[in-house]
Amino acid sequence: MRRRSFLATSSLGLSQVLAAPGIGAGTRSLIFVPQATLTSIDPVSNASMVTRNLGLMVYESLYTRDASMAAHPQMVEADQVEQDGRRWTMRLRRPLTWHDGTPVLARDCVASLKRWMVRDQGGQVLATRLDAVEAADDRTIVFRLNRRFPHLRSLLGRFNSPAVMMPERIAGTDPYKSIPEAIGCGPFRFLADEYVPGSRAVFARFEAYVPRDEPPSFAAGGRRVLLDRVEWQMIPDASTAANALVTGEVDWVEIPQADLTPMLTRTPHVRTGVLDEFGQLPEVRINHLVAPTANVDIRRAMLAAIDQREVMTAIFGDSSNWVAPNWVAPVGFLFTGKPEVDEAGMDATRHRPGRDAVKAMLDRAGYRGEKLVMLHAGDHNVYNPGSLVVADQLRAAGFVIDDQVMDWGTVMRRRTTMEPLEKGGWSLFVTASPAAEYRDPLVAAFIRGDGRKGFYGWPSDPRIEQLYVDWIDSDDPATLTRIEREWQQRCFEIVTHLPLGRFVLPSAWRDNVAGLLKGPAPVFWNVTKS
Repeated sequence: MRRRSFLATSSLGLSQVLAAPGIGAGTRSLIFVPQATLTSIDPVSNASMVTRNLGLMVYESLYTRDASMAAHPQMVEADQVEQDGRRWTMRLRRPLTWHDGTPVLARDCVASLKRWMVRDQGGQVLATRLDAVEAADDRTIVFRLNRRFPHLRSLLGRFNSPAVMMPERIAGTDPYKSIPEAIGCGPFRFLADEYVPGSRAVFARFEAYVPRDEPPSFAAGGRRVLLDRVEWQMIPDASTAANALVTGEVDWVEIPQADLTPMLTRTPHVRTGVLDEFGQLPEVRINHLVAPTANVDIRRAMLAAIDQREVMTAIFGDSSNWVAPNWVAPVGFLFTGKPEVDEAGMDATRHRPGRDAVKAMLDRAGYRGEKLVMLHAGDHNVYNPGSLVVADQLRAAGFVIDDQVMDWGTVMRRRTTMEPLEKGGWSLFVTASPAAEYRDPLVAAFIRGDGRKGFYGWPSDPRIEQLYVDWIDSDDPATLTRIEREWQQRCFEIVTHLPLGRFVLPSAWRDNVAGLLKGPAPVFWNVTKS
């Protein structure tokens, strides 16, 4: 991989990037560079991390997670569990107001939950156990279950693909189409009239928002907003973004280019540090519906061909040169912190066969040079170099790779199709998921076996789905650990996807910005700028 050089950007070129009206306006305006381009305002219909980050600002959920990933009430004031776990009553806290000035009602939340359950994999399982979710009055939500769901708070508090609340009139829209406007009850309002798709998004402090009394911890507790505006500037070029931070034209870069971070660490008035200590799990999604990757023996050969350490080194360089260790490889499918789970099946990645052995695997699988179509996000700091190395490794093993380079927004659109390759379908693409959501199977959407209802790639495996049901039913720690171990081993057997490692990257900000909270996503409450 060719490493990027840090080149001084001309003031003309940089000013053109940041020339949108309102930049720097007001004494409490913070300018933020997100990790990728914002393409959707709907965290229910769109699974991208950038849209999720918007969701954390604009919307709220009934429960949420703290920095240790424990679930806490957010919109809920109190809850009660009765009838052996089959009836949950949740009382909304006061005051809660939508950004359009109308009060938040329980029926809004019921409509939002129903919309979310259609799209979210955990929500779909919840729906099968649900006789009804209804509004008993304006502040009371009641879940009537036909089967226990002991992890309900954790599910409703997930931060990736969150169960966000919105007014009933918006929640009633098609969950497979983006909502027409971003109206939530969170601490920031989305300013639609200042949104420039692919370039700029602006958020203003919601004056009517009343935070909880607790101290903040990631997404939990009191979301006290100390800024008037947060302006997102989408700057795809990493050198341009780094230069803007050095010159003070932006205040915070979510994920700087890996090989620029050491330079930023040495720059006056710039600070770097790890906010997401869980990190992310990069991976190759494999299409289980189309040939040749529908063949499990082909997928096993792909797993044998991938050297995770080589991929991580190509993306991030030598970890010893970093301020903090930034990547580990090889890894498996879960990130529980329990050795008996996380080490299960790892011989498949630690003791890799040689290229001749992989080619023999392909021969036994009946592979005859059919092409694999790769959706390659050329504009992403991680996915682009990862795609280059994965394609090279698969070619060296004997695969024919049709490497189609496009922007990440196009990848997100293309990945939704289930058509065969000759009709615009795909075989594989590189992506990543927050490692914090792989501490257990509950919300680990990438490793389900629910077929066409599931995440892109659509692996189908009744055994994994039974393990999921068994895990959902239990609240016994020993039983949960046993199930998690078996789950990891089963993922290796059917190759749900190709793990590439785990990375933890520093963020970078100006030294006049303070109060940044640790957690697996950037949040903008508790943040000050002097």
